[in-house]
Amino acid sequence: MTAVLPAALATEIPSPSEHTWYLGIFPLRAYALAILAGIAIAVWMTARRWKARGGNPDDVLEIVFWAVPFGLLGGRIYHVLSSPDRYFGENFSGGGDPIKALYVWEGGLGIWGAVALGAVGAWLGCRQKGVKLSSFVDAAAPGLLVAQAVGRLGNWFNQELYGRPTELPWGLHIDAEYLVSNPATGVAYPEGTLFHPTFLYELLWCLAMAGALLFLDRRFKLGHGRVFWAYVLLYTLGRVWIEMLRIDDAELVLGLRLNVWTSVLLGLAALVISIVLARRFPTREESVRLRPAGHDPSAGPEAEPEPDPEPDPASEETGEAAAEPEEQKNAAVEESDADTSART
Repeated sequence: MTAVLPAALATEIPSPSEHTWYLGIFPLRAYALAILAGIAIAVWMTARRWKARGGNPDDVLEIVFWAVPFGLLGGRIYHVLSSPDRYFGENFSGGGDPIKALYVWEGGLGIWGAVALGAVGAWLGCRQKGVKLSSFVDAAAPGLLVAQAVGRLGNWFNQELYGRPTELPWGLHIDAEYLVSNPATGVAYPEGTLFHPTFLYELLWCLAMAGALLFLDRRFKLGHGRVFWAYVLLYTLGRVWIEMLRIDDAELVLGLRLNVWTSVLLGLAALVISIVLARRFPTREESVRLRPAGHDPSAGPEAEPEPDPEPDPASEETGEAAAEPEEQKNAAVEESDADTSART
């Protein structure tokens, strides 16, 4: 039995044999499809959560129209800058291929660049719709994690961003043409070597943390950006150890990958900001709008209504109207006229 069990457990995760299919002359790339599928799921989740918070779900598409292009651009810029050797050569010697920085379909979107510039785009969209950015990113945070999970399937199809060699039963098989060199020896790993499936680790981590955010938000009614910063904190906790497993080329700073330092610093910042927000805003905001619905800021300030006249004390005591009846006024006028005639 002991001899049979190891053999039964010895298995591997295969890599897809293709990552691009053609519809006529048009290529359908698995990486792009995974990104688009992730965006679609995130938009659907955000619209539902935005409506539950009192927002108009139709606003989500218009805000996403701004956020997605900014996010894709930011993600690509961050990837190129954090892995420059491929595009500009070692130490920017010019030995790389700069034009490949435009080949987004080959993979390479840095999440922190996508989040940073995506937030700028979302801010522009929120300003246009008159809603709070902090409320919107709170609604979007769980969907972002799900989108990242789905997007990691693109790395699986591209056979990229895998981890160190492993003998675990869920080791990932990589085809010979996608094998990277051993950082210690500079020689490519031998064919048949299995690797940590870091795409799968991050996929599962993101889904688990999305569930955690949904639970925390429902349990504690988080607002004022607290869900978003919880997303940053929880994601970086997983990204640090997952990043430490990867063996693809990356920029090193003090012996650690740049993405590790980025995750550590952002995680600490998210922790501090979360504590401050929890103390300042223990409850969720009452409205997601920057200004009351229907208010036109270009119309200027509204005129203040004139105050009501002071009530007559006599009428307050008697409960009668302060003004005299019309008959009493007429009698007083006639009496005054009679007095005038007599004097005359």
